[in-house]
Amino acid sequence: MSTAKTAKVRFNLRDKFGDWWEGTTRNQRVIFRIALIGFFFILPYLDNPVFGTNESDFSSVLFYPMGMFAIMAIGLNIIVGKSGILDLGYVAFFAIGAYTHAILNLNFGFPFWINVFLGMGFAMLAGLMLGLPALRLRGDYLAIITLGFGEIVRILAINLNFTGGAAGLAGIAAPPTLFGIEFVVDNPKPFYWLLLTMMLLVIWAYLRLVARRPGRAWEAIREDEDVAEFMGVATMKYKLWGFILGGAVGGAVGAVYSAQVTSIVPEQFTLQLSIMILACVVFGGMGNIWGVALGAALLGYFPEKLRFLSETRIVFFGILMVVMMNIRPNGIIPRKKREKVYDKNTGKEVSR
Repeated sequence: MSTAKTAKVRFNLRDKFGDWWEGTTRNQRVIFRIALIGFFFILPYLDNPVFGTNESDFSSVLFYPMGMFAIMAIGLNIIVGKSGILDLGYVAFFAIGAYTHAILNLNFGFPFWINVFLGMGFAMLAGLMLGLPALRLRGDYLAIITLGFGEIVRILAINLNFTGGAAGLAGIAAPPTLFGIEFVVDNPKPFYWLLLTMMLLVIWAYLRLVARRPGRAWEAIREDEDVAEFMGVATMKYKLWGFILGGAVGGAVGAVYSAQVTSIVPEQFTLQLSIMILACVVFGGMGNIWGVALGAALLGYFPEKLRFLSETRIVFFGILMVVMMNIRPNGIIPRKKREKVYDKNTGKEVSR
C-alpha cells in the first residue's frame, strides 16, 4: 500500500504577481509602470487621517525618512544584499555627499546640480580608497573596518575647520528652480519629487546591472566567494564595483539632504543611521530591490505614524520588528530565484 504525501500549498503574493506579470503584454506593462510612477508622484497630495502622519507633515515624512531611507537602502543593498559585504559604515558616504554640497556651495558658490555629481564622485573615491585594502578581508573583520570608516568620517567632520567643526555648516543653498518648480525649505514636495526621480534612475541602472555580468558575479560572490574565485570570477574587482556604486548612491542622496535641510552637523551622521539603513535592507529582504525599498519606506513611516504615542512609540516599533522578523525571517519580500522550466504543451518557458 503506497502512501501519498501531500504538500501544503502556501500562497505567495510575490510569485502570484510574477506569474501575472509574465503573462502580460508589453503595452500592459508600460501602462502599469506609468500608473505606478504617477501614483508615487501624487502621493504627497493623498494626505488623510487614515494614511497620513497626523503629528508630522506628510510630505516631509515622504522625503525624510521614508524616501531617504528607501534610496539609501537600495544603495546599501548593492553592497550587502547583492555582493554579500557587511557594511556598518554606509552613513559615511551619505555624510561625504552632504558635506561636499555644503562646502563647495558656501565657499566656492558651486551650484547644486554640479555638487550632486561631485558628491557622487568623492563618495566613489572614498569607496575606492577604503575598498582596496579592506575588501581583502571578510566577515567580522570587514564589518569592523567599515564601522570604523563611518566613525572616522564623523570625527573628521567634528575636528576640521572647513567642515564647521561640531557646529556644522549653515546657510546651504537649495537647488535652483527647475521646469518652473521652486525648491524652498518650507515646501518638501519638490524635494520628494527630486528624490523619487533619482530613485527611479537608480532602480533602472540597478536592474540592468544585475541582469548582466556584474549582477551574476555579485550573486556568485555572495553565495560562495571561494568557489566564485575558483570558477574565474574576479572577486576583488566586482566587490570593489559594488562598494563604489553603493557609495555613489549614498553620496548623491547626501547632497540632496543637505540642500533640503540647509544646515548640517556631524551628529546627523552617526552609527545609528547606518544600523537603521541596514535594518531596512534586512527587514525588506536582502537582495530584492522591491522588498528593500518597501521595507525602508515602512520603517520610516511607522515611527512617524506612531508619534502621538511619544516615547512609547519606540516600544511598539520594536515589537513590530520582532514580530515581523519571526513571521518573515527572510524579509517582507525575500530574494528568490524563479526557476524556468520548458512547458511542452505551450512551447514556452514558464516559472515555477
